[in-house]
Amino acid sequence: MGNEKDLIQYDEDDAVKFIQNYLPQEMKEKYTDDEINYIIDIVYDFYDEKGFMDEDTDENSVVDIDEDEIVAYVLKYTKKDKVNNFTADDIAFIIQGELAYCDSIGIFE
Repeated sequence: MGNEKDLIQYDEDDAVKFIQNYLPQEMKEKYTDDEINYIIDIVYDFYDEKGFMDEDTDENSVVDIDEDEIVAYVLKYTKKDKVNNFTADDIAFIIQGELAYCDSIGIFE
């Protein structure tokens, strides 16, 4: 994930639009684009903390992403920052949408 080419392809606005479309109907109006972007930022802080974003990481290495661990990390920060009342399920859907966006632009290839 630390490949410079991947970061050039990643467009934050496109990612948020993709995630908004990915979410189940009952969640589509629940969170603003800014709130989704906030979650994505925390997810990328998690990736960075875990070393997934290191430039010297072998691009052929397999990165095992534990969704439960990411959700717990995001929940911890949303509570600490007193931002919205995100549920674990909602965060999981947002993360799944973000991962689907990354997959759609070929980051995981």
